[in-house]
Amino acid sequence: MIEIRLLTPDDWKLWREVRLAALAEAPYAFGSRLSDWQDDGDREDRWRSRLEIPGSHNLVAQLDGRPVGQASGVPTPTTGVAELISMWVHPQARGHGVADALVDAVARWARQAGADRLRLAVMAGNERAAGLYRRHGFVPTGELGDLMPDGVRREQVMARDLHGA
Repeated sequence: MIEIRLLTPDDWKLWREVRLAALAEAPYAFGSRLSDWQDDGDREDRWRSRLEIPGSHNLVAQLDGRPVGQASGVPTPTTGVAELISMWVHPQARGHGVADALVDAVARWARQAGADRLRLAVMAGNERAAGLYRRHGFVPTGELGDLMPDGVRREQVMARDLHGA
């Protein structure tokens, strides 16, 4: 059974556990690096502040009681637009509906927060993730995404209209 848990800053240890697993397992999928969040970067105040982004909606997915995924929704400076960030599902939980549940939960939050559009950025070449997002109605926007760590490629920006969804 999949359970989606909404986190507060007091859940920083759970967020830390899942986020470090994500950065270790899928470094190609994130702008952050595992080393950014270890050693001097591995501090309670830093983890808490990540969960205190104003207006954010931070989720951990649990499958049969084990934390196996994460995603966040955050407001953007653009009226009516929210963003899906930090999406990841443990390899052993892929194919069990965890990613679908996380995307749906963030889309629900965005609609309830008054957003008309949900956007995200996916790393170039991450076709599995791009396919998931396409199944959920996301399409490429043509916007230039952030520069990837290689200094050459850019993230692909995708968005989904939330009207009637």
